Amino acid sequence: MVTDVKVPRDLWQDDGMEAVITNWLASDGSNVRKGALIAEIMVEKSQFEVTAPADGVLTITKQDNDIVRKGDVIGTIA
Repeated sequence: MVTDVKVPRDLWQDDGMEAVITNWLASDGSNVRKGALIAEIMVEKSQFEVTAPADGVLTITKQDNDIVRKGDVIGTIA
């Protein structure tokens, strides 16, 4: 089963704001555990963390410095 890695919807209030992926802490193809810190995103001057929603192998679909919004899929875990 494939699980999407999404930009969390509850990190900031303004739905129209954009974020930037600043750093992937797990690499493409690596095994990750549910709840593990896998990426960091920046909204204005605030840094937020993205955790793995499931156990499995991470496939990154958005790269460092890509602009994203709430709910965007930035990777998958299978």
